[in-house]
Amino acid sequence: MFFQHIFESSLAHASYLIGCQAKGVAIVIDPKRDVDTYLSIAEKNNLKITHIAETHIHADYLSGSLELASLTGAQLYLSDEGGPEWQYDFDHIGLKHQDEIKLGNLIFKVLHTPGHTPESISFLLTDTPATSEPVMLFTGDFVFVGDVGRPDLLENAAGLIGTKEIGAHQMFESLKIFANLPEFVQVWPAHGAGSACGKALGAVPSTTIGYEKVRNWALQFGNNEVGFVEELLSGQPEPPKYFAMMKKLNKIKRPLLTSVPNYKELETNEFVSHYQNNVTVIDTRHKIEFAKGFIPNSINIQNNKAFSNWAGWILDYNNPFILIVSKDQLEDVTRKLMRIGIDQAIGFITPETITTLGLPLEKQKIIDFEEMNNALNNPNAQILDVRNENEFKTAHLPNATHLFVGTLTENLHKIDTNKELYLHCQSGDRATIATSLLYRAGIKKIKNYSGSMKDWKEKNGQLIK
Repeated sequence: MFFQHIFESSLAHASYLIGCQAKGVAIVIDPKRDVDTYLSIAEKNNLKITHIAETHIHADYLSGSLELASLTGAQLYLSDEGGPEWQYDFDHIGLKHQDEIKLGNLIFKVLHTPGHTPESISFLLTDTPATSEPVMLFTGDFVFVGDVGRPDLLENAAGLIGTKEIGAHQMFESLKIFANLPEFVQVWPAHGAGSACGKALGAVPSTTIGYEKVRNWALQFGNNEVGFVEELLSGQPEPPKYFAMMKKLNKIKRPLLTSVPNYKELETNEFVSHYQNNVTVIDTRHKIEFAKGFIPNSINIQNNKAFSNWAGWILDYNNPFILIVSKDQLEDVTRKLMRIGIDQAIGFITPETITTLGLPLEKQKIIDFEEMNNALNNPNAQILDVRNENEFKTAHLPNATHLFVGTLTENLHKIDTNKELYLHCQSGDRATIATSLLYRAGIKKIKNYSGSMKDWKEKNGQLIK
């Protein structure tokens, strides 16, 4: 048996290529959209990708199953569980509970494990030449290391009211299936720490049934279904805005993108023309460099592990945009965008070009602990905490107004524009995004505290808990 775990850190997404080397065939489970990764692995190991499978209709990234099938001719094996509303709208081989997928000498048994979504399935792998016992379980967003998939996304991200309680009860029942499997079976989920598909995902890539039975909070409730449901639904982070679009696109036929786009470097006159026509500009530089001088109305989304998440929160799928990105980071940024289906970039300019455009630049006012601390009791100041709701509830600065950065532009009415604004988040990244969004909205009396909450605590800054 050939096995490779492929981890994409910007989405904390895991996919898998498993092959039967005796027969030279392979399956890919839950592929990302830039599928050249799988083609390269298969070629290097003399394998032909003949099967493609998904554990469920994903919300956090645009699946590459259709692209991979187009390039390889492989068959799609997808869930037909969950009822008519949860079916894929394109040709595939439908899977039901207890069905089997045979790949050379390997057998993948299908388990219907609803909870995260109604159609969710897991794949229980047996390597028949080695043993008659199952050896691996591919759980998708059902069971993670130390956590389970959140059942609220259909309601909170896709607007399907009343589904989260149903999903939570389904998850309770599905975990009984999980707990009854042999404790030595390895568990390989579709996400790790950093994903918004759960609230407490572990950082290690895999686990075992036995380890999760003693370690995972969700398997400690015994017969207390009410307590389990209450705990599962509490404290979940805000689902990114783009999740609703992913849910839609992942179940229908759509335009395919079978290679990584090569975005055009724009000439000065081209950029200025688009800019004057109000095309959105996304500046991917580090927050400190952005603060020193940026093009008016541009939005700072740093190219780091959170880039895809914030791009999905902020960018409109129907509107074009321009990137400011260094050439050595262009491919990385392009891949991060295509993985969430954002394909409408007109082109890019490099950071070095900014000062040659003939446009007046603006600056953000970055402040230190002392100035932020002095603002706490200033009646002419408004403190804006742009972290998520759970972070705010855990501890926040005195007199702070909570305005989550992801929904900031929809809540501008909560800002007192007669006061000077003092923004902060956990480490300064989100505050810089928020400041650039406010500048774009014409609100510019802003000071940005870029220090971390750890720094604030170490300097004995006041907190309300």
